[in-house]
Formats: sequence, C-alpha cells, structure tokens
Amino acid sequence: MARHDYEITLTWTGNRGSGTSDVRSYARDHVVGAAGRAPIDASSDPAFRGDPTRWNPEQLYVASIAQCHMLWYLHLAAAAGVTVTAYEDRPTAVMVEEAGGAGQFDSVTLNPVVTVRDGDDVALAERLHDQVGGYCFIARSVKTPIHHRPTTLVSACAE
Repeated sequence: MARHDYEITLTWTGNRGSGTSDVRSYARDHVVGAAGRAPIDASSDPAFRGDPTRWNPEQLYVASIAQCHMLWYLHLAAAAGVTVTAYEDRPTAVMVEEAGGAGQFDSVTLNPVVTVRDGDDVALAERLHDQVGGYCFIARSVKTPIHHRPTTLVSACAE
C-alpha cells in the first residue's frame, strides 16, 4: 500500500485590529497555500459574513470532487481506448443549514460535457462515469451523495 502525505498552510488574514472580540469584528479572509504553489485567497461564504470575491470552503469542496472525478474519468477513458478531446463540468451542490447553524452537503451533482473522438464507443464513454466513484480518492472519502449527469459529444473530426 502506498502512502501519500499532503501538507498545506492556512493563514488567517482577517484581523481588523481587535481580533475576534465579537462575531462582527473580524473578516473571514484567509490564504490557503502549499509549498511551491500559488496561494488561494479564501474567505467564508458571503452568507456567513465572507468576502464574495474570494473562494470559500464550500466551493473548494465541490471543486475537489469535480476535479477528482474528471482526472479519474480521463484515466479510465484512456485505459479503455476512448479518446477524450474536451471535458468541461459545471457542478452544483446543495448545502442544508440547520436551525442551530450546523449543516452539511445534501448532494453534489456533476454535469460533465465530454467530447470524444468520432468513431469511439459513446456508450462506453458514458458508462465510465459510473466507475469513477470506485477510484476517486475524494468521492471515496466523503459521505455526501455524488450524482452525475454526463453529456457526451462526438468531435466532428479526429484530433
């Protein structure tokens, strides 16, 4: 079994001078980083007093799920002899907040639009999405139901 370790940095940048003296006294701004990588300016969701111009943890959660699905899909397609020439996704998610403020994601829906080479097996290309959940490290690690509604297009000519 291979072990992979991951390390990031998380730096809160939202101290407006009085720290967390009350819930309105500080910004939720922070920077997510990792060695050798560009930083990600983040905050909380605007619904929770965050900066709407920065990424929030909920968006990053959905992005992680979508990225992992795409990367495994591309691998499975290549291994199955399906040539993908384009891939785009616009995932959506529903988070439910309870009366006391706690909450969780109810669902994540991936909406990949995949273009395959003319002559490739379109049915196989669509079935591969069903196999991704068995491999995707993120999907295998979360309890949120992940759905997908793929659209498969065929390129007009070989690329």
